[in-house]
Parts: sequence; structure tokens; C-alpha cells
Amino acid sequence: MSRRVFTFPARLAGPEAARPRSRGSVILVVLITIVFATVALFAFIERASNDLLVEKRSADASRLRLEAYSALETTIAVLEEFHLANGSLRSPAEGWGDPLAFAGYTPEEGRKVEITFVDESGKFSLPNVTQATLVNLFNAWEIPKSESETLADAILGWMKKDYVAVTAGAPDASEYAREEIPYDAPGRPLRSFDELATIAVARDVFYGEDGQPNELWRRFVNAFSLYSYTTPSVNGASAETLAGLGVSDAVQQRQLNEFLGGSGAHARQGPGFFKSPADVSAMFGAQSPAAQLVTQISALRIIVTVREARASFRLNALIAPPGGAKIPVASPNQADPTKKPADPEDPNKSAANSGPEKSAKKLNYPFTVLEFRENDEMPSSTTSDRP
Repeated sequence: MSRRVFTFPARLAGPEAARPRSRGSVILVVLITIVFATVALFAFIERASNDLLVEKRSADASRLRLEAYSALETTIAVLEEFHLANGSLRSPAEGWGDPLAFAGYTPEEGRKVEITFVDESGKFSLPNVTQATLVNLFNAWEIPKSESETLADAILGWMKKDYVAVTAGAPDASEYAREEIPYDAPGRPLRSFDELATIAVARDVFYGEDGQPNELWRRFVNAFSLYSYTTPSVNGASAETLAGLGVSDAVQQRQLNEFLGGSGAHARQGPGFFKSPADVSAMFGAQSPAAQLVTQISALRIIVTVREARASFRLNALIAPPGGAKIPVASPNQADPTKKPADPEDPNKSAANSGPEKSAKKLNYPFTVLEFRENDEMPSSTTSDRP
């Protein structure tokens, strides 16, 4: 009988035994490389998407800008027609609320153009505001009278040189001299509502602990205009305007809102407007502070929005009719920056030497443009708080 002998292979040693472990290391390196490549690819795609989005918005703005300016010029032409016919502008309820339809303007196919009006002169002119108006308004906001007077003194002391405060707690020049970076009160009207953050007392009222504007700041912006005119317009007035006049009667405030907005008792007749101060006296009485307001617009904000699919472009222009609002100046002796200095003609200068640019007829634009912005964030001051 033969004996069968079985032999088993010896355990591999040396390089052949290390192959499985080396193969696993290679796979791990490949996986890590793929992960890093994926992360880099996603970062590149995100960066490229942002760049493409910026380029797309720029292309959309270039494409829609011409439409927006065309709509704005058409709107101004319609406003001029009503201004010439009526002697002034009072309210969109006069018939110019939809100027593009009035002019028969048709945008390009696929585009929609919207025109929004905001009567800037329905607010108080901050450069010409009085201490009594400020105190009345702050009292309506439930700020104690003593604090209201101090706050009013702080704002007026910032805007007017040699202003004499009526309260003992009002800040003076030494208040700002003690700041970490000393500065002086400019003695001129505010150029931006952000200046409230630098006015002592006012910054504690209009800003929160986080340094951001609070609700009182927004109400202040909605109540005042940075431009100079004498009296607010009753046709653009809000509850803040009446409160600044000292009108605390909620009935009068509701009557004004319903009449101007075409609601409540005036729902059938639609939005209305006052043609003369006599109309205001007839509704509220000759002794009502509202009778002090004017009926014509001194500054009108025109917001043109053009939409095409998901793209949009917006123009925000503030215009003033002849004799209307102006950009405030630092002092009465300073020249008005909206007026160019006169260019007296030399009688000895011939027409040949004057050149075509001198002999060309000057454009007689019907309105003064006080402010102009493209695709800006909608300021809170352009939103009406009338219900």
C-alpha cells in the first residue's frame, strides 16, 4: 500500500506578502485625491457661478436700462403736461397716476414697466424743521416731554450754528470734544440719515444696543425729508405729518387717510386730493393745524421698475417742479449748489469766436433732478406708512 503525502505551501514572505497591504494604501490615496478634486471642483463651480451671475446682472442692466430711461422721460413729459395745465402737481389722483397709459407708451415685448410715485414733500423738511414740530412728533411716539425737548435740541444743535438750546441736558461742543476721536458739530443740515449715529442723545434713541437702526429711526426717516422746502403737502401727508403739527385727534387722522386713499366713507369716489387750503379747512376746520399745509407737491419721487422674465432694473429719481424743493445749503450766505454760476457774455466777443457749444440753445428741462440712483436698495423713506 502506498502512502499519499500531502504538502501545504509555506506562508508567503517578503515582497509578495506585502502586496495586499500596498494595494489598500494605493486605493486610500486615490480616494483622498478624488475627495480633494471634488471639493476643488465644487469651489470652482461656485466661484464661476457667482462670476456668471454678476456678468448676467450687468448684461440685464445694460439691456433694460434704455427701457427704464425711456419710461422715465415719458413720465416726466406727462407730468409737465399736467403741471402746465393745472399750474402745479398735487396728487396722482389728478389723472397722472398711470403716466405710461396716458401717453400710450408700450414697452418691448416680454417686458413690464411699473411706475411708482412717492410725494417726498408730504414729509417735514428737516433743514427747516422747528423745535415745536420735533417735540410734537416725539411726544406722539410716547417719548417723555423732557427727553423730547433734549432730543430736539441735540438735532437742531447739530444742524444749526449758534443754536441756543432750551434744555440743560442738550449736548454742546464739549460733548463731541470728549469723544475718542474728537469732532465738531457741522452746523449744516443732515446730508444722510446715517448722521444720526454721530449726534449725541439722538444715537441713543434711534439705534439699538447692537448699533443698528431701530423702529424709531425708521419712523424718523418716514417723517422727514433731507431737502429744503417751506411747508409739507397735505396731499402726501401721513399720520406722522399730522402728529408733528400737534394733531392728536385720531378721527382727523382717519378722515385724512380715508380721503386720500379712497377708503372708508370715500371708497366709492376713490382716492381724492385737496385742490386748495380752503378744501382742507372745509374738512377739518379753519383752526385745524392741517389747514396750514399746502396742496402742491414740492418734491416727487419717481420709481421706475422694468422686468423681463427674472431680470429687473430700477431707477429712483427725485424731481422738483419750478419753485419746489432744493438741496439745502450750509448757510444763507452760501451759493445754492443746484444753480450754476452765471456766465456773462462779453459784448466784444463775436459769434465766430464763441464756438458752437456757446451758441447752442440751452435745454429747458421742466424739473430739477435732486436725486438719482440706479438699482439701489429701496430706502425706507420711500415707503408710505398710510394704511
